[in-house]
Amino acid sequence: MTLHIDIPEEKFGSILAKAFRNTAFVAGFFITLLILAMAIVSYAWTPYDVTKLVIADKTQAPSLAHWFGTDHFGRDILSMVMVGARNSIAVALVAVGIGMGIGVPLGAFAAARGGLVDEALMRLNDLVFAFPALLSAIMITAIFGPGAVNAIIAIGIFNIPVFARVARAGALAIWPREFILAARAAGKSSTQISIEHVLPNIATLLLVQGTIQFALGILAEAGLSYLGLGAQPPMPSWGRMLFDAQTRMVVAPWMAIFPGMAIVVTVLGLNLLGDGIADILDPKSRRQR
Repeated sequence: MTLHIDIPEEKFGSILAKAFRNTAFVAGFFITLLILAMAIVSYAWTPYDVTKLVIADKTQAPSLAHWFGTDHFGRDILSMVMVGARNSIAVALVAVGIGMGIGVPLGAFAAARGGLVDEALMRLNDLVFAFPALLSAIMITAIFGPGAVNAIIAIGIFNIPVFARVARAGALAIWPREFILAARAAGKSSTQISIEHVLPNIATLLLVQGTIQFALGILAEAGLSYLGLGAQPPMPSWGRMLFDAQTRMVVAPWMAIFPGMAIVVTVLGLNLLGDGIADILDPKSRRQR
């Protein structure tokens, strides 16, 4: 069944108008749109080939030929930032999808069943949550080797207990409501109630959490790539670019500045977008201004 966010007495046009009056949403939306556009464009075009080494052009400062300068192998940093954007977004997006796809059903099931089932699932959830993405990546890498796929698995596993907790907390607040009692009286099963009534009512909460975890996923991917556990050369990644730049901060600071700014701007945009969505779709969560 397709989930939807039911906001009584508000049409889509009024919601859209409210969204574009929200400063956080507008800023986050356009920043995120810019990063996504850059990533999409990189599939078809980049100023230079990111796999081509031009040693004669190494560590050139930003110029009209190379807007962000070049690295120690003569590669164009703007092109590498563009390709790195698509890698970071792809890893974070799939990892969040794994976390949401497994964690939300688990959390909703735990809230619906309660008792020993709920307790057992939450203790298992705590056990998984005790292993951060970095530690999980190190263990997975030790078995299967480094790579973007293993980074996705590690970050995805870390996201599962996050979404399970959020889904359970939201569902527990919905189950005592009168319309749930009415659904039970109508003979609906716990599974039907969870799908038809509980999940649509916590969709906003999950959407906001998804944007937050997306931002954290990009940070996690950058950290794993910095340690050599993420995307492997010659495929560029923002974290790997920072690793390559750390010994050249004096002679070529632009090698660190531009990928670092890309990470900061992307995470900032996603956090602003999440705050804006929370303000627009959940009036009770509006911050006092």
